[in-house]
Amino acid sequence: MRRLAGNACIASLVACTASPPVSAEVQRPLWELGLGAAGLRLPHYRGADQSHDWLLPLPYVVYRGKIFKADRDGARAVLFESDRLDFDLSLAATAPTRSEDNDARQGMSDLAPTLELGPNLNWTAARGTGWTLQLRAPLRAALTLESHVRGIGWTATPNLSLDVENAGGSGWNLGLMSGPLFGSRRFNAYFYDVPAADATADRPAYRSRGGYAGAQATATLSRRFERTWAGLFVRYDTLHGARFADSPLVRQRDNLSFGIAFSWVFATSSETVSSDR
Repeated sequence: MRRLAGNACIASLVACTASPPVSAEVQRPLWELGLGAAGLRLPHYRGADQSHDWLLPLPYVVYRGKIFKADRDGARAVLFESDRLDFDLSLAATAPTRSEDNDARQGMSDLAPTLELGPNLNWTAARGTGWTLQLRAPLRAALTLESHVRGIGWTATPNLSLDVENAGGSGWNLGLMSGPLFGSRRFNAYFYDVPAADATADRPAYRSRGGYAGAQATATLSRRFERTWAGLFVRYDTLHGARFADSPLVRQRDNLSFGIAFSWVFATSSETVSSDR
């Protein structure tokens, strides 16, 4: 949950919280609504040596429609689904950064929050009682969220994801996800270019290249209690080998993000549907 104010929370926790593994379908409410709060610590941007703490309201929304769904996989439209393969729309985002708060970007334009949206192909490689191993391949177009919205290229984040239900009999769902990141030149340029007009003695002009953008590994835990939901995540980012790793705006090639959230579920639908999550 990352996004302009309230949206910032949703990208880091909802997008990072893994979906539960496939289990026997039972009757569940068509929708559930709740409200809570999330605390996050995120780097100003990948490669920054400064972080920002967020304390934000957190809506809890679950919808189990046949096409439109909102659950631990996030909000999406399921376009195709079979026993091993499914195809949906993927959503991600980054938080805003004021350059006056970041030493590396002093005097440069602020970084507006960004939104990424695109197709996502999921292949279930293996599954067992209470666990699922998937290969996921999201490809997303990126745009800025500001008064004059503009496209800034694309990203691809293929990853291997392991989801474990009731890990160790604790009642908590565990998610582990890891994979490389790739970005177009325009996307990388948005974060790591230094125009000649912004160059200084300590910050030379720089033009980013597209391609490999490092890697990420994320661990999540989540649990639904009778009337509440709790979730947390830890994410490790590395820019070693990234095509823009030599940008003067990359001050730290390893970043750690983490967050925790709680929601009170205050309303559920009387209508039920057959669902495995």
